[in-house]
Amino acid sequence: MLKYESIYQSLLMQIQSGIFTTGAKLPSIRNLTEQYHCSKSTVLSALKKLEEQHIIYALPKSGYYVVDNYVFKAPMSTDIIDFASSSPTWHAFPYKEFQHCINKAIDTYQEELFRYGTPKGWPPLIAEAKKLLESYQVFTQEKQIFITTGVQQALSLLSIMPFPNNRTTILVEQPSYHLYMDMLKTFQLPAIGIKRTANGIDLNRLEQLFQTEDIKFFHTMPRFHNPLGTSYDKKQKEAILQLAEQYNVYIIEDDYIADFETNSKNDPLFTEDYHEKVIYLKSFSKVLFPGLRVGLAVLPPALIDIFQKYKMTTDIDSSMISQAALYLYLKNGMFEHNKIKVRDIYQARAKILHQSIQDHLFMYESSDEIVMHSHILLPKRVNLPSFISKLHKDGILLDSVNRNYLDNFYNERILKLNVSNVDVQRIDEGIRKVASALKNPQHYFL
Repeated sequence: MLKYESIYQSLLMQIQSGIFTTGAKLPSIRNLTEQYHCSKSTVLSALKKLEEQHIIYALPKSGYYVVDNYVFKAPMSTDIIDFASSSPTWHAFPYKEFQHCINKAIDTYQEELFRYGTPKGWPPLIAEAKKLLESYQVFTQEKQIFITTGVQQALSLLSIMPFPNNRTTILVEQPSYHLYMDMLKTFQLPAIGIKRTANGIDLNRLEQLFQTEDIKFFHTMPRFHNPLGTSYDKKQKEAILQLAEQYNVYIIEDDYIADFETNSKNDPLFTEDYHEKVIYLKSFSKVLFPGLRVGLAVLPPALIDIFQKYKMTTDIDSSMISQAALYLYLKNGMFEHNKIKVRDIYQARAKILHQSIQDHLFMYESSDEIVMHSHILLPKRVNLPSFISKLHKDGILLDSVNRNYLDNFYNERILKLNVSNVDVQRIDEGIRKVASALKNPQHYFL
C-alpha cells in the first residue's frame, strides 16, 4: 500500500470511529507529517482524497475540518415481513450514479443553481422532460410542462386554484392516494367520492356525478391504482374522456408509476385527450427516491397562467440543485438504465405476489395486474384492526386503507399488500401466513 493510502485509511478510521467528530479540526499538516514520518506532499495527497469524498473540507489559512463522521449502514435483515410499507426499496437506490450527477451539476451550473430559478422549472430540465414524456406517449409543448416540488405540490395547487369551468367540487376515487385524502381533509376542500373496485368504476354513476354535481376535476389513477393495484381498460378510459368533454370536467391523471408499465400499447388518458381536459402528473419517487422532490405536471393551455401564478406565490421555484442533477441523470442515459434495473427488481416481486395471491387467497377479490402492490377485499364481518394486530404479533406488517378514504365515504374491508420492501424469498411465505390466519377467524370476525 502506498504511504498516502495508509495515511488516508488511518484518518478515515479515526473520523468514522468518532475520534474526529463532525466539525472537528484535523491536526495541522506539519503535525501529520511528524506523526506519519512522511513528506508534506504525501499528507496532502491523503487529505485531497478525503476532501474529494466529501469527508473533510478545507478553510484557507485555518486547516481541514470533518464534514460528517456518520457512516452509512445498510439496513439490517429482519424477521418481519413488511406488506405495509410502500416506500422504494433502498437496494434500488442509484446512490453512486446520482451522486455523480449532483456533483457535476454543482460544478457545471453553479452560477444558475445559487440564485432563484423560474416558477415553471429549469428550462434545460423541461426540455429533457419533454423527451421523457414522449416515451410515455405524452406529447406536449415545453410551455405546458411545469417542474413541481413532488406531485404532492401539483395536487395541492390544482386543488386550491380556480378552474376555467368555475366549479369547486373535487371528485376522487375511493379509495385513493392517502396523502391526497389527508390534504383534502386538512384544508376542508369540497370533495366527493366515487367507488373504485378491481373492475374499475361505475361509468353511469360517473356520468350522474358529472351531470348533477359541481365537479371541478376528477382525480384518477388509471394505471396501477394506489392502493388497489388495478388499471382501467381502454373502453373505460375512452368513456371517461368522452364524459369529461361532454360535461366540461377536467381530469387529473396521476400516472405516478408509469415507469413500471410493460405493455407498450397501454397509453395514458392524455394520449387520447383531443379536447385539452387532461392534466398529466408524473412522479419520480418510486423509480428514483422520494427525497428528490421533483415531479412533472403537464397542463392544458387554459390552466398555464393561473397555475404559474399559484406556484410562484407558493415557493418561487422548486429545488434548483435537484433539477440540475435530474437533468444530467436523464440526459446521460442513467435514468433509462436505472429504470430498467428497478423495473426488473419490482417485476420479479410482482410476479411472485400475483401468483401467491392466486394460490392462497384466490377466494377473495383482488387485482389481476402484475404490479408490486395489490389488495384483497375481505368480508364485512372481518374486524380488520384485530386481524392486522394479530398478524403483527406473528411478524407480518399489514395496513388497512382507512386513510385512503374521505371521512364521509364507506370504508371497504380492504387489505393492502405491497412488496416494495419484502425479500423475494419471503413473499409467498407471508401470503401463506395471511391466508392461514383467515382460515382461523375466531378472534377477529365480528
